[in-house]
Amino acid sequence: MTRKLRVGVIGAGIAQAHLEGYADNSDLFEVPVLTSLDEARGREAVAKHGVGEFTSDLDSLFARGDIDVIDICTPPVPHFELCKRAIEAGKHVICEKPLFGSIAEVDAMAEILAKSDRKFMPIFQYRYGSGLQKMKMLVDKGLTGKPYLSTIETHWWRGPEYYDVEWRGKWKSELGGSFLGHAIHIHDMLCYIQGPVAAVSAHGATLMHKIEVEDTMVASLTMQNGSVAALSVTLGSHKELSRLRFCFSDMTAESVHAPYTFGEDPWTFTSRDPAHQAKIDAALAEYVDKDVSYPRQFQLFHEAVMTDGEVPVTLEQARMTIELVTAAYHSQRTGQVSKLPVTPDHPYYHSWLP
Repeated sequence: MTRKLRVGVIGAGIAQAHLEGYADNSDLFEVPVLTSLDEARGREAVAKHGVGEFTSDLDSLFARGDIDVIDICTPPVPHFELCKRAIEAGKHVICEKPLFGSIAEVDAMAEILAKSDRKFMPIFQYRYGSGLQKMKMLVDKGLTGKPYLSTIETHWWRGPEYYDVEWRGKWKSELGGSFLGHAIHIHDMLCYIQGPVAAVSAHGATLMHKIEVEDTMVASLTMQNGSVAALSVTLGSHKELSRLRFCFSDMTAESVHAPYTFGEDPWTFTSRDPAHQAKIDAALAEYVDKDVSYPRQFQLFHEAVMTDGEVPVTLEQARMTIELVTAAYHSQRTGQVSKLPVTPDHPYYHSWLP
């Protein structure tokens, strides 16, 4: 009989999507407790999702001996301290994006984990759409050929009311703008397919909202695999769009355009060579559909804990997205091409906050 992991959840916003993911895997997880600074919202989430109890006592959550996993779904600023505290309390950790506010914190967490046997998983649930998983399968099977160009578009809409929430739009509490908070998922998908970034040239601006952080940014990237990429992000698109397009020597792939399901089917995979297209189609015909989004990532996390295997999204992989953010803000402010990796001698290693 499969052992259930017992999860304590911190937060009541995006946490509700996590709770739905756990409910879809009720044979693998149960959630006995949730805590939130917003007690009314927290109690509402507990009632809606059948959580065992609500507590406003964060200390008691870490002290509980019947909790296997702490799932951190707060705004980004406290992420590092909460993760550190959870690991030190002997819990496995799941943490929402954006993971941390600096590469220094990522590296510090790596040192903490090196001394622990606990599992640590950043959340990048959009990886687990059938479209992107088919793309990854074709890469792994060697059917794509040499990578040339990736174009990544995050064209969303956020009205003024979005920033009525006190912590949004401020460097101190949100840590960044659209490039960090909204596009980080799709940029993780870029790195998932093409690997690490080598250099970034970025231009950002605050054009739509009276906020401190950027709501618009473009960036040109050189990838370590030799390909190039163009990224564009805005929160001022009246028609929302998310699109990934990958051009390889042997095929071109394009995602669906729906803004919040862009990892899912139907993607298109096209080769000009009919014989090669037949190979692609044959590989796709063998693909086995699985759950998507949070449910699938949580399933793979459970498997990693039970088998002492690698978690589906690692800290090292999440570091690539934080490096990209660090380099983009550095390039935007200096007007220079920013080189990666970000090392301790980088001026933004400890923080990109202005």
